[in-house]
Amino acid sequence: MHPFFSAPEHASPADLATCRALLNAGSRTFLAASLLLPQRVGDPAVSLYAFCRVADDAIDLSDDPVTALAQLRLRLADAYAQQPHDHAADRAFSDIVARYAIPAALPEALLEGFAWDAQGRRYEDLDALTAYAVRVAGTVGVMMSLLMGARDEAVISRACDLGVAMQFSNIARDVGEDARNGRLYLPLQWLREAGVDPEAWCANPVFSPAIAACVERLLREADALYRRAETGIVGLPRGCRPGIAAARLLYAEIGREVERQGLDSISRRAVVSGWRKLTGLLRALMLSAAPPNAIVAPTLPQAAYLMSAVSAAPAPVWPIGPQGFTTVDQRVAWLVGLCERLEARKPNVRHS
Repeated sequence: MHPFFSAPEHASPADLATCRALLNAGSRTFLAASLLLPQRVGDPAVSLYAFCRVADDAIDLSDDPVTALAQLRLRLADAYAQQPHDHAADRAFSDIVARYAIPAALPEALLEGFAWDAQGRRYEDLDALTAYAVRVAGTVGVMMSLLMGARDEAVISRACDLGVAMQFSNIARDVGEDARNGRLYLPLQWLREAGVDPEAWCANPVFSPAIAACVERLLREADALYRRAETGIVGLPRGCRPGIAAARLLYAEIGREVERQGLDSISRRAVVSGWRKLTGLLRALMLSAAPPNAIVAPTLPQAAYLMSAVSAAPAPVWPIGPQGFTTVDQRVAWLVGLCERLEARKPNVRHS
């Protein structure tokens, strides 16, 4: 039997429930999108995102981020050694890296991005910011593709584009909040070109037309990457496309919300309403069935080493399972079930 069929299982159903609870508390946009993924992908995806959430919080909430980062690297190494630490997210993550042959270079790059955050690193230009976004978000997009059985560079490079676009959307939404916490992600070159002194502004973050122009510029870069990512979505198994299309639409909607509030992400934080999230979920089900106009684009240079790591890793052998819906009746029945699941979740979900 292939070793990935017999990989040890450390996580229990209770561990998966804990992982879902972690996302319900801090990653509700992803959790909403995950409702559209088939269970064979949705459950591993929750495990992946929960470990990423725990790792991110371990750095953000620590008084000693250097020590916290060292501990995270140990947890990561032990997860790959199939000796996970006593935490639901570690056990679940250890299972999926073995089953889906996720190269260690991917989560290691993620932790490197967290290290850059701990250092308070700032980014001179778009290329430097993209290198950061590849690490903290592009890596997650690539790992998600591996969970779906997609390992071709033409697909996983677009998944990386999607992750970077999502990160740009988050940065555009959180400019004021980040600045008040001493963080600045807008490219310094852009700020200076707009007549803004980065240090002085970060010490007193106020909204201005110049800041609005920089936020809009970042949203345009995100939109370009969202369009590139659509080509990769069509390359995924059919049953996975609605969930990833939903993630693409829901995160892009963050940018639209920033625009609706006049590009002012300093005075307030853009919040995507529950109604807009539901609309995005329904649009994703429809749009994922129709291939978009193909956009042929190379891998982001900052992500080339991730593609090499995937191509060098052995591909697991595991059954793909159902690829999606084959009839209109199946789609309608599934959509009705989705609405029922969303309705059942409403009392427990605080929309963001």
